[in-house]
Amino acid sequence: MSKKNLGLGLIGAGRIGTFHAETIVERLFEADLMGIADPAPGAAAKLAAALDVDFHTTDVDALIQDPRIEALVVASPARFHTDLVLRACAAGKSVFVEKPMALTLADADRCTAAAKAAGVVLQVGFNRRWDLPFAEGRRAIDAGRIGTPQLLRSVTRDPGPFGADPAKIPQWTIFYETLIHDFDTLNWLNAGAAPVEVFAKADALVRPDAKALGHLDTAVVTITYDNGAMAVAEANFSALYGYDIRGEVFGSEGMVTMGEMERSTLRLFGTHGVQADTLRMDTERFTASYTAEFRAFVAAVKAGQAGAHIPGGQDAKLALAVALAAIRSVETGAPVQMSEILGA
Repeated sequence: MSKKNLGLGLIGAGRIGTFHAETIVERLFEADLMGIADPAPGAAAKLAAALDVDFHTTDVDALIQDPRIEALVVASPARFHTDLVLRACAAGKSVFVEKPMALTLADADRCTAAAKAAGVVLQVGFNRRWDLPFAEGRRAIDAGRIGTPQLLRSVTRDPGPFGADPAKIPQWTIFYETLIHDFDTLNWLNAGAAPVEVFAKADALVRPDAKALGHLDTAVVTITYDNGAMAVAEANFSALYGYDIRGEVFGSEGMVTMGEMERSTLRLFGTHGVQADTLRMDTERFTASYTAEFRAFVAAVKAGQAGAHIPGGQDAKLALAVALAAIRSVETGAPVQMSEILGA
């Protein structure tokens, strides 16, 4: 394996794209950020100037075709992910794409097929797999330390107060972009099992005034797997106490719990009891796992391991299929068989 740094290009200079760029420049010593593209005037230039990246453009294809760039990081809005993955693969470039990789199963299949045909690495940004408590939980399950998984739980509660404009949030975002992490996490923690039934409830409890717009900010999803295990995923857009990400797997011989939200181990003991500061952003909570997932991507690309053990197209498709089943369940008020979604 060459020790030469991998040349990366970033597409998307928004919030998460900016953080990914900072991760690559400041914490990823195995790669160099060679260029940034964003169609929004000035966005790429501003980020490039802040990080001393010499190439920036509003022309995404100029970045994709740059011979210095060996792999691309796609951090654009979700609706553009599939097209950008396909364009990257067509150029023979490996690609790291933020979740969701696609919004339809057909597009998910197109992405997977394109990466396979080009012989490039395709990795999807399911960063919880690299978070230390979750990674250790998975290792404990694999080692048989809790026996057979029976009950699983995954929680995503975004930090409040909720200040976004509900009218600007695409419909079903809570499933496509929030709970998609939980669906992948549950599938991954229940390794070797397949989801067979999904039942979901969702409502606008944070902003009930926006329900008429189709806004949903609270959801609970139950998933039944073919090994008999039952899982619950829940999400809410406004946890006033901080960014709350947790997981739990109960088995026939024990249980593992994963996740914490305290900023540090510091505790303040005072007249009002015991207090601890909490994390408020995903970029605080998952700094290490964001870095680790990029390190795994770079290693896979350098090794030419298009089938490396990283979350790829099929993982993204399965999480998306659960999300689509949850959406249909909300629409119908009934459980949905995964075979109805996957066509199997």
